[in-house]
Amino acid sequence: MLLFLYLVSTTELYQLLKIPELVEHYIEHEEFNPDMTVTAFLRTHYDHPVKDGDYGKDQRLPFIIHSAPLSLVFTINQGFSLETAMYHFIPLQMDKIPSKDEDLCYKGFLNSVWEPPRSSFS
Repeated sequence: MLLFLYLVSTTELYQLLKIPELVEHYIEHEEFNPDMTVTAFLRTHYDHPVKDGDYGKDQRLPFIIHSAPLSLVFTINQGFSLETAMYHFIPLQMDKIPSKDEDLCYKGFLNSVWEPPRSSFS
């Protein structure tokens, strides 16, 4: 799947995805002219293209319009180096799992929040 996605985005292979439009356009031409063969249809659209009433549909056929495919270039500088560092972690020994940080919790804070303000007159 990745190879297919890469080839479709970097080559003209995406043009093959337009083949259903080619078949549909051939069927339209065959309705107007039942004697038209597949080779006559291809010769009309690829050998000697003509600007006619269905020129917009002709431009959507495969391999009519070419586009610049996606190209990705990666360069690595000559001085490139990759350094790794070893970190040693010391496991913590705990007997219980704390549900809150008791060291940072101010004792009595929750009880004093709902008290009315005190007035101090000196």
